[in-house]
Amino acid sequence: MDPQRSPLLEVKGNIELKRPLIKAPSQLPLSGSRLKRRPDQMEDGLEPEKKRTRGLGATTKITTSHPRVPSLTTVPQTQGQTTAQKVSKKTGPRCSTAIATGLKNQKPVPAVPVQKSGSVPPMAGGKKPSKRPAWDLKGQLCDLNAELKRCRERTQTLDQENQQLQDQLRDAQQQVKALGTERTTLEGHLAKVQAQAEQGQQELKNLRACVLELEERLSTQEGLVQELQKKQVELQEERRGLMSQLEEKERRLQTSEAALSSSQAEVASLRQETVAQAALLTEREERLHGLEMERRRLHNQLQELKGNIRVFCRVRPVLPGEPTPPPGLLLFPSGPGGPSDPPTRLSLSRSDERRGTLSGAPAPPTRHDFSFDRVFPPGSGQDEVFEEIAMLVQSALDGYPVCIFAYGQTGSGKTFTMEGGPGGDPQLEGLIPRALRHLFSVAQELSGQGWTYSFVASYVEIYNETVRDLLATGTRKGQGGECEIRRAGPGSEELTVTNARYVPVSCEKEVDALLHLARQNRAVARTAQNERSSRSHSVFQLQISGEHSSRGLQCGAPLSLVDLAGSERLDPGLALGPGERERLRETQAINSSLSTLGLVIMALSNKESHVPYRNSKLTYLLQNSLGGSAKMLMFVNISPLEENVSESLNSLRFASKVNQCVIGTAQANRK
Repeated sequence: MDPQRSPLLEVKGNIELKRPLIKAPSQLPLSGSRLKRRPDQMEDGLEPEKKRTRGLGATTKITTSHPRVPSLTTVPQTQGQTTAQKVSKKTGPRCSTAIATGLKNQKPVPAVPVQKSGSVPPMAGGKKPSKRPAWDLKGQLCDLNAELKRCRERTQTLDQENQQLQDQLRDAQQQVKALGTERTTLEGHLAKVQAQAEQGQQELKNLRACVLELEERLSTQEGLVQELQKKQVELQEERRGLMSQLEEKERRLQTSEAALSSSQAEVASLRQETVAQAALLTEREERLHGLEMERRRLHNQLQELKGNIRVFCRVRPVLPGEPTPPPGLLLFPSGPGGPSDPPTRLSLSRSDERRGTLSGAPAPPTRHDFSFDRVFPPGSGQDEVFEEIAMLVQSALDGYPVCIFAYGQTGSGKTFTMEGGPGGDPQLEGLIPRALRHLFSVAQELSGQGWTYSFVASYVEIYNETVRDLLATGTRKGQGGECEIRRAGPGSEELTVTNARYVPVSCEKEVDALLHLARQNRAVARTAQNERSSRSHSVFQLQISGEHSSRGLQCGAPLSLVDLAGSERLDPGLALGPGERERLRETQAINSSLSTLGLVIMALSNKESHVPYRNSKLTYLLQNSLGGSAKMLMFVNISPLEENVSESLNSLRFASKVNQCVIGTAQANRK
C-alpha cells in the first residue's frame, strides 16, 4: 500500500472489500388466526362445531379459513439508497460516497417462497395431495402442525439471516464513526489552514498599507530635508551675525566684570551695614517689647490708682413728652480744677410734704450729695462715655479680667448705655459695639509687634434665676432650662454655660448681628416706670486670647458687659392680678440677685473668707470677673424726673457703697 494514501481512501477500500448488508424488515408467513392460538385453545374453538353436528344428527362439512400471509421479498435497491442517504447526512459527503459504493456491490437477498395459507404441500412425485374430507379433523390438525413446523423452521432461518445482517450493519456503523472522527480532524486542519491563509492575507494587506505610509512619509521627509537645508543656510548666515554680536558682547562683559568687582565691594560693605541694621533692629524690637510691657504695667498701675472698683454716674436726658424737672433737682458741682475739670459730684434735692416747720410752712428740701469717679450730665454723649472707659477695656487685651455693669432703676437708660439706641445711628452706639471696635483696632496694631488675638463671644440672660441663651436660633429659642453654669474642666477655674452658643467674632458686622439677635430674644415687660422694661440680667462676655509665638508669651481674659435688670420697690398695699403676680415674682428675683451682688462686693472689700457667689446665678457666672484679679466699673443710671427721685436716691446710695469698696491689686492672666 502507498504510505501517502489518504486514510479516507483506506476506509473506502475496506468498505468495498466487505459486503455490507442492509437489515430488512422481517416479514414472517402467518397461517391464520388459529395459528396464533395454543393447541388447547384450538380444541376449544372446535367444540361448538362438534356440538352443532351432534345436534343436527348429520355430518356437516367444517371449513377452516386461513388468512393470507405476505410473502418475503427481496430488499429493493431504493431502500438501500435511502439508508445510504441517511448515513451521508450524519457522516458527510466522503463517508456517504463510501457507503453508497458498498451498497452497489451488495447482492440482493434471495426471496424465500411463501406458500399461500390454506394450501396443501405438494406430494411426492409432483402430484397435489387429495383434499381431506370435512369430518377428518385429526388429519387436518396434522396438516396444520406440519405447516406450523415449516413456518418455525423458516422463522429460525430468517432470524439467523437477520442476525448476520445486524452484525454487518454494526461493522458498517463503526466504520462510519471512524470516518466521522477522521472527517472532524480533517475539518479542524482545514479550518487552521484557512485561518492561517486569512491571517497571511491580512498581514499582506497591512504590509502594503505600511509600504504606502512609508512612501508618503519618505516624500514628506524629503520635503522636510529640503526645508532644513534652506534653514541651515539661513542659520549659517545668522550664526555669522551672532558671532559678530558675541564678540561685541564679550567686550561688554569684560567691562561689566570690572564694574561687578566694584559692585561686589559695595555689596560687602552694604552687608556689613545690613548686619549692623539687623542687630540694631533686634535691639529696637527688644526695647519696643520692653516698652510695651512697661506700658502695660503703667497702664495697669494707672487703672489701679483710679481704683479696681470704679463707679460712674450717668443721668439720662428728659425724653419728649415727659414733664420738665423743677430747677435745682439735680446739680453737678464743678471739680477741684474748676469748670474745666470733668464733674465727679452730684447733688439731689428731695422735698418731703409730710415734714413741716412750727409755723406751718413746708420744710426746705433735703439735699443729698454724692461723689463718684465720674459723673455724666444729661447732655453727655455716647462717645464721651466710652472715651472714659476705653483704657479699661484695653486692659482686657493685656490679660486682666474686666467687668462693666449698668445699674439703676427701670427706665433710667441702662440698655441705651450698653447697647445703644435704635436705628443704627453711629452716634448712638452703646458701649458693647464701641468696646469691640476698639479691641479689634488695638489688636490689629499689636499684630505688628508679633501678637495675635482671637475673640469668642457669648450672650446670655438670667431671668428668674434661669439662664437663657440670647444667641439661640430655631427650636432652641426660650429653652433656658438646658443652660447651666459649669466648670470648663476638672480643676479649671474657668466657667462656661452649657448648651450656649460661643461664636468667634473678628469684625464689627458680626457683633452687630449678634446684638440684633439678642434684642429679639431678651425678656421684656411693661412696668410702672417703663413701657418696655428689661426683666432680666443680660451678660455679654468676650473671651480674649493672645499669643506672642516668637517669645512664647500667652495671655487671656474675659470682658464682661452686663446690663442689669431694672429694679422697682414693691408696694405691699397694691392689689395684684394674675399679670401683676408674674411681675411681682420677676421683681423679687431681680432685687434678690442685686442684693447678692452688693453682698459679694462687700465681702470682697472686707477680705472675707467666704464670698457668697453661689447665692445668685448672676454672681456665680461673673465669679472670675469680680475677684481680686479683676477690674470692675459700675454705671449707675438715674432718671432726671421728680417722680423717680426716691428710686434714684436708692440707686445712688447703693452705688456710693460700692464706690467705697477696695478689692486689692489686679493680676494679669499670663502664661
